[in-house]
Amino acid sequence: MSNQPTAPLILASASPRRRELLKEMGLDFQVVPSAAAELHEGDLTVREVAMVNAFRKAKEVAVRHPEALVIGADTLVCLDTTLFGKPSNLEEAVEMLKSLQGLTHHVVTGMCLLSLGQQKRRVFSEMTEVTFRSLTEDQIRHYLSRINPLDKAGAYAIQDHGELIVDRIEGSYSNVVGLPVEQLGRELLNWRSGS
Repeated sequence: MSNQPTAPLILASASPRRRELLKEMGLDFQVVPSAAAELHEGDLTVREVAMVNAFRKAKEVAVRHPEALVIGADTLVCLDTTLFGKPSNLEEAVEMLKSLQGLTHHVVTGMCLLSLGQQKRRVFSEMTEVTFRSLTEDQIRHYLSRINPLDKAGAYAIQDHGELIVDRIEGSYSNVVGLPVEQLGRELLNWRSGS
């Protein structure tokens, strides 16, 4: 692919969805999950929180692999000022989907491209609007019985039976899955060209 960077490429995430999206982009990369803790600062906007977390994840891996170009990412779901992270149990997942049903929320992915060896960094974000159908508790529980919500921000995965709960989206579909591939492709191309 034309936007494959010359430095070794590392995805600082254990997410199988992000791994699949990078494969679909035709990139050659390795996976090194980041051990950086995610922050949820109340004084920052959702975009700022996602970008800070993406940078922290990328930096934790880049320190161990300074020769590589590391991709860090953090996806958050927000409704107004409420952030929805990953639910800790099934009941919390039910409550999250109850809060989101019938409403439009935002999915924000913060991204960081970081190479300590080149002393280069790009941090950016993508936001997509997602509108849920009006859902009963039975419909929510039926949906949750078909996926594992515990590793997903907002307790849902648009690519896994999303048609059961999602009415429409405005913006990048892949961003809701976990990586804004269109914007990431442009950023990788700019990184390689030095612009």
